[in-house]
Amino acid sequence: MTAHRPRLYLLTPQLGDTAVFARELDAVLEAGDVAAVLLRLDDSDERTLINRAKAIGTIVQRRDIALLLDGLPEIAVRAGADGAHLGGTEALTAAVGMLKPDRIAGAGGLRSRDDAMLAGESGADYVMFGEPDRRGSRPSFEAILERVGWWAEVFEPPCVGYAASLDEVAPLAQAGADFVAAGDWIWTQPTGPAEALRTATAALVAPAAERADDRRRT
Repeated sequence: MTAHRPRLYLLTPQLGDTAVFARELDAVLEAGDVAAVLLRLDDSDERTLINRAKAIGTIVQRRDIALLLDGLPEIAVRAGADGAHLGGTEALTAAVGMLKPDRIAGAGGLRSRDDAMLAGESGADYVMFGEPDRRGSRPSFEAILERVGWWAEVFEPPCVGYAASLDEVAPLAQAGADFVAAGDWIWTQPTGPAEALRTATAALVAPAAERADDRRRT
């Protein structure tokens, strides 16, 4: 049996003008196994947001990587993005009809098991656990691992585990995350983001092999 190997879900920094970052992103995406990029944009007028999303979409989508916008489901549709990541069940419920079936409706900001189950019932294409809230706080890492393992064991929609550092990548993969989200730390490593992404991709390999070994022993 082929081992299931999680893939990376890459979060951009919070961006204003995307022109310079687009060039950096193009080089970084060559370095790792990225399934999706979550584009986080500063507030601006609608036309500017659409143009900025399109500029990043040109880089991302030509590699068969999904481009999602952080919130902004209307902009995601108009810019030709692959979907949006919605914070909380109310935002998800409001946007799911606009996005589906052609685009991805992702669910984050889930603070309880009930929130996660409601998101799944509302049509979320994935759920994310462990992302910081607007104040930068998040549950304990042990609680995040428990939530990821619970979801992976019981439910079919994919689960994204948010890694706040490189050290969290392998444990989230081992817990059963289908995707591991890598955020700001990727962009601030002294070795540069490409090397950080390469290292994060390598960190996904060992947990997949361990899980395959566990299946063979059971």
